[in-house]
Amino acid sequence: QEKLVESGGGLVQAGGSLRLSCAASGRTFSSYVMGWFRQAPGKEREIVAGISWSGGNTYYTDSVKGRFTISRGNAKNTVYLQMNSLKPEDTAAYYCAADRHNSLYVSQYEDAYDYWGQGTQVTVSS
Repeated sequence: QEKLVESGGGLVQAGGSLRLSCAASGRTFSSYVMGWFRQAPGKEREIVAGISWSGGNTYYTDSVKGRFTISRGNAKNTVYLQMNSLKPEDTAAYYCAADRHNSLYVSQYEDAYDYWGQGTQVTVSS
């Protein structure tokens, strides 16, 4: 059974760092584009970052450029989101997602993603 499991969320002060992990199992997620999305209370879910199967293509939403880094593990079935210089506006539930139709093109739209994790909460205090 296909499964994405996020971990690494928590409470951190502004300016701090967290590293989110997404472990994929049950399918060959290594060939899929993977993405991190987030949803804050009262707001729509938005993409944070995405990465192609090889790691050669990445996408970042403007608000996290220069602060967040997405990467894949050596086996390609694990995806990380290193978050530095965190701000209170980064507070949200963060979700890992996989796009089984694409290996290279990183879509910004959640409708393109077929598999989703349960989410992990990130709270940044001011």
